[in-house]
Order: sequence, then structure tokens, then C-alpha cells
Amino acid sequence: MKYRFTKMQSLGNDFVMLNGVVERIEMTPTIARHIADRHFGIGCDQILVAQPIAQPHSGKRINKSGYRLRIFNSDGSEVGQCGNGARCFARYLHDQGLSDQATIEVETKTTALQLRLNQDDTVTVAMGSPEFAPQKIPLTVAGQLPSYHATTEFGEVEFSALSLGNPHGVIQVDSVENADVQTIGPLLENHQLFPERANIGFMQIVSRREIKLRVHERGAGETLGCGSGACAAVVSGIRSGLLDSRVEVALPGGRARVDWLGAESQIYLTGPVHTVYQGSIEI
Repeated sequence: MKYRFTKMQSLGNDFVMLNGVVERIEMTPTIARHIADRHFGIGCDQILVAQPIAQPHSGKRINKSGYRLRIFNSDGSEVGQCGNGARCFARYLHDQGLSDQATIEVETKTTALQLRLNQDDTVTVAMGSPEFAPQKIPLTVAGQLPSYHATTEFGEVEFSALSLGNPHGVIQVDSVENADVQTIGPLLENHQLFPERANIGFMQIVSRREIKLRVHERGAGETLGCGSGACAAVVSGIRSGLLDSRVEVALPGGRARVDWLGAESQIYLTGPVHTVYQGSIEI
């Protein structure tokens, strides 16, 4: 079986895009791992599959998206949210002739997203409202607190926690360059407090309008950029009174902007997207 694909990236977070609207895509954890393998496959952080929600695509541009976005991590697990991937997905739908709209709504496994193609070639995604209740994250603690503590073999780690359609833990650090992402990231991702595992962000506050961030992603390890991780870190900082409502996030792969007015308002993530190349792979 041969799949045609498009390789895209945003902030160094790279994706393999598959058109399940015009092709039948049989995605399994084994196939996802093969595609994501950087030595024997294409190589990526996530595989994104476009699927129709109701009827199949007619081959013409449509006014309403009617699309579902499926997201697979490089370890084969399927997840419900990826901010950078969703922004790439908007550009992909447009380039594939599947939508001619500047604003596109798509469904994922856990949420609905609104995507907007901007005139400066950036893409904005409305990420929904954050969830802080432990049972919504999920986080196995007795009650909701501003921050939590996890006991690990390397000592106690303090973190804030929330869900953006996927679970996040955010650790504030003095320096992202010196943060022990490779050790603490996997430990907290797989900690018993997170029954569905979690993305772990390491946030350094530069000013009220800027942070530096590194993210260990659930099922992928540390990536150059994580859109939902950027949103989670900014939300955490705003709730702690440390950040303003518009924040520039410097990630290893580039810069993004996060806007959040607090409470139950939408979080908006804006940044660049790029198509790298197109090809096909034999499965």
C-alpha cells in the first residue's frame, strides 16, 4: 500500500500529513510508528490524518470544512490535541483544495478547533478553554489546587496542571537551558498522578510578555516546538499573576504568540507554518 504525504513543520515541530478524504488511510499504531521513524520511515513528531465527518469529498472546493483531524504520536498513540499540527492542518486543507475558507472548523478526538489563515501567512488556532478540574485533566489528586507536588526518584517536583484537550504539567524554572528536561520530563509524563500521561513544559519567565519554553511531549519526547504546551505554559503564568494576556513564547524551533483573557475564554495560538516537501511511502 502506497500513501501520498506532505511533510510540514511549525516551530520545528514536524508532521506527516495524510489525505484520508480522497484516499483510504488505514492508520494503526504500527503504521504510525513506521512512518514516524526517522531512520526507516519519513520521520516526524506526529502523523496527521484528514478525514471527512459526514460525506466523502467530491473533488471540488467546499465552503464548510466537515473534516476530522486525527493525530498520532511517533509512538503510535492517538491524541486529541496538537496546536502546531492544527495550524499546519489549516494550510494543508487549503493547499489540497479541500477548503477555500479563511476560517475553518475541524473536529479532533477530544475537541473542536477553529483555524484561521492570516494575511501575513501565519495561522491562528482557537484552542478552546482550559480545564483545571483534576478529573478533567485527568490528575489523580483529592482536589483542585494552584500547584501540585510529585515525588520522584530525583526529589519533589512542583508543577501546575491543566487540560487543553490533552493533559499538561508546567514547571517554572530559572533557566530552560539548564532545565533537566531529559530526566524530569519522562518521569513526570509517566507519573501515577497522570493516568493518561502528560506533556511536561519547562517555563522560564523573561518578562510579563515573554517566556522561554522547552516541552517534553507525551509519546514523542522533547520536541523543538509544542503549540498546546506553549498555551498551557502561558495560561499557567497568567493564572499565577506573572504574565499579561498576550505573550510571546520562545521555543527551540521558533517563536509563537499566545493570547488568553482568562476565565473560560478561548486561548489563541498564532505562528508560522511551512510545507517542507511532498512524496509517497510504501507501507
